[in-house]
Amino acid sequence: MELNKPNNSEFEQYQIAKKQVEELKGFYSHLASFVLVNGILILINFRYSPNHIFFFWTFGSWGIGLLFHAIRVFNWIPFFGQNWEERKIQQYIKEENSKTNTYE
Repeated sequence: MELNKPNNSEFEQYQIAKKQVEELKGFYSHLASFVLVNGILILINFRYSPNHIFFFWTFGSWGIGLLFHAIRVFNWIPFFGQNWEERKIQQYIKEENSKTNTYE
């Protein structure tokens, strides 16, 4: 009796897709906490000290972090994406192999 096992490429594709879903889930959690915390800070700020706007500091700095998280998750700048990492790994492997082949 033979069990139906996915081959390596299907398993690798599944692992890559699973990782992408986990990263997307992490981003949405980050976004939800950003909205919740900053919403509370805005309410506190306008309720207790409307003359001094302090929530901009948290909103701005956390917003920059959220932007970078979105850039990474949604691959808006593909230079540092997964494909770039894989290409660089292959390049280094190729360079290392050419170094060892020249000394033989």
